[in-house]
Amino acid sequence: MSYPPFGGAPGFPPDPGYPPAYPPQPSYPPSYPPSYPPSQPPYPPSGPQPIGFAGLSPAYPTPTGPGYPPAPGYPSAPPSDVSGYPPAPALAPPASGPSFAGTAFAVSAFSRPPPASNPYGQQQPPYPAASYPTGPSSQPPYGHPPPSNPPAPYPVPIPSQPPPHHHQPPPQHQQPHHQPPPPQPQPAPRSSPSSLSAATKQIASMTITEQRGEGTLRSAMKGFGTNEKAIISVLGHRTADQRVQLITTFKTMFGKDLIADLKSELNGHFLDLVMALMQSLRQFDARELRRAMKGIGTDESILIEVLCTRTNSQIAEIKQEYSKMFKRDLEKDVVSETSGHFKRLLVSMLQANRDESGTVDVRKAAAEAQDLYKAGEARLGTDESKFNQILAARSYPQLRATFDEYRKVCKYDIEQSISREMSGDLKAGMLTIVRCVQDKTGYFAEKIYKSMKGLGTDDETLRRCIVSRCEVDMVQIKRFFATHYKETLAKWIQGDTSGNYRRLLLALIGEGH
Repeated sequence: MSYPPFGGAPGFPPDPGYPPAYPPQPSYPPSYPPSYPPSQPPYPPSGPQPIGFAGLSPAYPTPTGPGYPPAPGYPSAPPSDVSGYPPAPALAPPASGPSFAGTAFAVSAFSRPPPASNPYGQQQPPYPAASYPTGPSSQPPYGHPPPSNPPAPYPVPIPSQPPPHHHQPPPQHQQPHHQPPPPQPQPAPRSSPSSLSAATKQIASMTITEQRGEGTLRSAMKGFGTNEKAIISVLGHRTADQRVQLITTFKTMFGKDLIADLKSELNGHFLDLVMALMQSLRQFDARELRRAMKGIGTDESILIEVLCTRTNSQIAEIKQEYSKMFKRDLEKDVVSETSGHFKRLLVSMLQANRDESGTVDVRKAAAEAQDLYKAGEARLGTDESKFNQILAARSYPQLRATFDEYRKVCKYDIEQSISREMSGDLKAGMLTIVRCVQDKTGYFAEKIYKSMKGLGTDDETLRRCIVSRCEVDMVQIKRFFATHYKETLAKWIQGDTSGNYRRLLLALIGEGH
């Protein structure tokens, strides 16, 4: 179905009132001048420019006519000769005879907004270009280059140079400039609870190296087989007191008896030497004395070596340890196992009453040298009591002076006279004292030498001398050995021992690697 067009088409009467007729509006549409753009005086006009538009040349004239407010000329792009502004592209002039919409668009889009009108109806005079106000934040007029040397808005003070500083050392009574930082307060040491056992406190005070010893021993005996080299590395490089501590700390850390583990893993002379090392020196001497007197017979050489070579304090400790370990009195056991003047000599040594001062009385030495001569070489028979009285009570320095004086009154030295006048264990005991007075290092070096000389080896004597002297004078013993026997002690040990037993002996004398 189609509808005929409106507006009085044939066959349709006109619709009254439709379309509505709009009343004419005044001044709409505006009347244009006969020619566009109209002829006007040249723009910009000669005279002062409006505020802010000094130096601008319009690109288009501003249309004028009825209904158009006066507007400043369209500002062109900044001139190309002004520094700091890029050249602007030229705008093409509009086509002749623009429509109303084009004209409105040109006016609204390409012209600056008109300045605010004077509310009092008077046009405000513009500022002259030469008197454009400037200030701290002002800019030069649009289209003019900035001044080469703009005045500073505010005076800037120039900092003065500080006076040269001459270092002067502080007076001696003053403290230096750089003081060390004050000491930080140290935390108070933690007191160990009274409930901790002695073994736990001992472990806490031990070094890491000492604590590793227990772990090394445990690893050496754990599982199948035994690492004897690890045992030697621990026991051969510690003191007697440290080795004794290993027993307690080992049981504390692992709950096992170290002595029992060593006995179950080792054997032979190596085991005997290890057991000797796992005791303090006083315990070792006490055990050796008990072994010398236990059972049938007595080993007098051990009694002589221990009792005639130890100091007063060492003998006192041995007696206490002997009583503690075996619940027996050492002096009574010695009396029951020995006899005669030899027994009297050992009892005298057990009193631990030798003079240990370093003073020497020359007159007394000369007098006692005469007494020794009269008690031996100057008479038939021998007064052993006089020898016992002097040799058991005098200090080593005093006895050396006496022996020197004795050589002046007798054609024999004291050793020769004792060998001539005495015999048996008494002679051995007296000679031991004399040799220790003269050179204790030489005495033990000779004992070690005789233990390895000839066929076989006296392992008990060798072991006893090495264990008892390795922490006392082993360096001097090795030097004496090399000087008097023309070979080193290490070489003798290597030739007479073997295996782990030899390795541990070498470690104890400081030759192990």
